[in-house]
Amino acid sequence: MSDSVQPEITAFRELETLVRHLADELAGFRRRALLAEARVREVEAQGAPAGLDQQRALSDRVTQLEHENAALRGRLDAATARARQMLDRVRFIRQQAQGGGER
Repeated sequence: MSDSVQPEITAFRELETLVRHLADELAGFRRRALLAEARVREVEAQGAPAGLDQQRALSDRVTQLEHENAALRGRLDAATARARQMLDRVRFIRQQAQGGGER
């Protein structure tokens, strides 16, 4: 195996790992969203107006979830940027490998 192929394989493996982690995180977000939607339907089905304490608790929870969502979006944006960087590296390495073979 040539030296120019090894960095490309390493970059692909890193990219694959990163994409796998992103997919796992996305699946977790989806599970949490489905649970939250089920809870909302459950509360709506009860039809009883929530007490003041319950409203305050729900409001606090919504605020907490909004902050958590913002943090997760930040992590996702950072992971997306890293994936793009890895893809750029792979493209560069591929171009170098193709260019080196023509000489």
